[in-house]
Amino acid sequence: MKYALIFFLLPFIPVKQPKPENKYPLTQTGVASYYGTKKFHNSRTASGERMHRDSLTAAHRTFPFGTRVKVTNLQNQKSVVVRINDRGPASKKRIIDVSVAAARKLDMIQSGLARVRVEVVPKETMSPAQ
Repeated sequence: MKYALIFFLLPFIPVKQPKPENKYPLTQTGVASYYGTKKFHNSRTASGERMHRDSLTAAHRTFPFGTRVKVTNLQNQKSVVVRINDRGPASKKRIIDVSVAAARKLDMIQSGLARVRVEVVPKETMSPAQ
């Protein structure tokens, strides 16, 4: 009888679940470039959607499609939130490629490259419109 009661109550005993491991770092620092010249405008991205120069999107090697990241230009502290919709950059020396619109907001059009910090934006902090 004692064992039957233990097996009956076992499913009701709370068990602490392990926290899921992050598959990628939530913050990265490195060099960003931008893409989206007229040649690439309206072409398909790795996620299947069309690339638009004026959208706030980016290419990253490992972040899942749809991930929103805050990119901060470390030289002037300007930042922008972009959505990952493509894979890249092609150069191993860079950590992210941002769209032309995002590059304008980061004030990196002239130089073409910028030292940046990339931070994943937690879903809890996003507004419903994002």
